[in-house]
Amino acid sequence: MDLEARSLPPNVKSSLLVKLREYKSDLNNFKTEVKRITSGNLNATARYELLEAGMADTLTASADQRSRLMMSTDHLGRTTDRIKDSRRTILETEELGVSILQDLHGQRQSLLRAHETLHGVNDNVGKSKKILTTMTRRMNRNKWTIGAIITVLVLAIIFILYFKLTR
Repeated sequence: MDLEARSLPPNVKSSLLVKLREYKSDLNNFKTEVKRITSGNLNATARYELLEAGMADTLTASADQRSRLMMSTDHLGRTTDRIKDSRRTILETEELGVSILQDLHGQRQSLLRAHETLHGVNDNVGKSKKILTTMTRRMNRNKWTIGAIITVLVLAIIFILYFKLTR
């Protein structure tokens, strides 16, 4: 404020500087009185009242804090129990998953063995088909051979009878 008052025009400046000096002196007087009051001994009853009010507030605050602490502790206990239950459920689920995976592994092995067996059976069926085809061809060849032999024998008998009857 002092700088602002000095920067104003001279007619206003002088009156403001006088008021500013008065305010500064009043401020200094108030400061010295506050120092005198605060440095002196306080009244014992005033001190007791202040402390008593502070203690009552402290006790009330302490009770409030204690009740909040108890509620927080109870909430923490319930949360801990829920976490333990969740953990137990997770472990049971994990054990069940491991059991299922083991069963699936066993079933996979069974399917692989069955697949290998089917390949073996398929190979055997292929060989059997070739053998049966060969046997069918031989049987047909034997039928034709027997038919030819029978035909030759019948012709031979007819030929022999013809010679015997004609001679």
